Amino acid sequence: MFDIDKWQEIFSTIKKNKLRTFLTGFSVAWGIFMLIVLLGSGYGLENGVRRQFEDDGTNIIGIHQGTTSTAYKGMQAGRTITFTNEDYEYLSKLQDVDESTGRFTIAGSLPVSYKGEYGNFNIYAIHPPYEYVAAAIVTSGRFINKADVDEKRKVICLGRLVKEALFKDGKDPIGEYVTINNFAFKVVGVFNDKSGDRVLNRVYIPLSTAQGVFSSANQMTSIYLVFDDANIAESIKVADEAKTYLANKHKFAVDDRRALNVDNNILDFKRFLDLFKNIRLFIWIIGMGTIIAGIVGVSNIMMIVVKDRTKEIGVRKALGATPWSVVSLVLQESVLITTVAGYIGLVLGVGLLELISKTLPDIAFFSHPEINFDVAIGATFILIFAGALAGFVPARKAASVKPVVALRDE
Repeated sequence: MFDIDKWQEIFSTIKKNKLRTFLTGFSVAWGIFMLIVLLGSGYGLENGVRRQFEDDGTNIIGIHQGTTSTAYKGMQAGRTITFTNEDYEYLSKLQDVDESTGRFTIAGSLPVSYKGEYGNFNIYAIHPPYEYVAAAIVTSGRFINKADVDEKRKVICLGRLVKEALFKDGKDPIGEYVTINNFAFKVVGVFNDKSGDRVLNRVYIPLSTAQGVFSSANQMTSIYLVFDDANIAESIKVADEAKTYLANKHKFAVDDRRALNVDNNILDFKRFLDLFKNIRLFIWIIGMGTIIAGIVGVSNIMMIVVKDRTKEIGVRKALGATPWSVVSLVLQESVLITTVAGYIGLVLGVGLLELISKTLPDIAFFSHPEINFDVAIGATFILIFAGALAGFVPARKAASVKPVVALRDE
């Protein structure tokens, strides 16, 4: 039952001790503020890392050419390993591999032109599944398809920045022809990328076309293996099989790490998730330590309050006040101070994260620092519990005061 007299007394006590109440509340507010900011920053780092993985796919093993660092079976060190169509066909048939794509990166950037407009852009020759590997979002037309590769068609898919540079009048580029090294390519699509502009100065063409037009024979510089559903053990097994095959085929030591660059996104993504779990746990430990320090401060202040009001409590008990009425008075004051101060810290923390999220420029590994609703609710319950805990010991001390002893207190 709501006791208005008791709450009036609590507010009157707080009003008489403004500085003491402010300093007590500040320690609690600072603790919850730091917890929210640290957790939000942790989520910002996690969001940034997740975005980087999503840009390249989380169920992918990427195998890239390297340079041998040791001599092997009569072959000298310093050889560049270049993959072939035969390598691609073999690796794409490994167990658990659902899709695959090769990639041939044209060395340097070549001029791409359209009716007097031109620019130097990165040219990637690929198979159709590369759309998933690059997390490309086709905004107009279509991506490179199987028929383009099979028939060695001279077709091209433009990044948004390439399209804006060549078609400045806003004309729809689909069906138009652009020129690369005097070869005409028909534009079949335009793509965007949610990670920003870093990959939008690329153009994609069929790998089979590039192997003919740019005299790359049957070579490619990277092979990507895509999995619909693979665990870490399966991905490691496939990566090891791929390295063993390529080492035997191209005559280099399996343990030569520079000969191949293998990116196992499945394994790396799991490691990052585990890392951020540990980071969140560490942040909670630090934040809870700060909050506990605030709780101790509140408890100490409430002990002083009980000491100052010993005679008053004795009078109450002499007039028939029950121990619970005394306990509830101290607990309610403690919970009020802790909850209000903590809520202010919570609001300020969330507000700062919102401000950072809106004003901070896009950074590769930090994106949208935030606190989810569950954490906010959890923090609220922590505040209420902390307030009750902070007032419990002083409340018990107040309830145990004997009226005769209290009335003699000076």
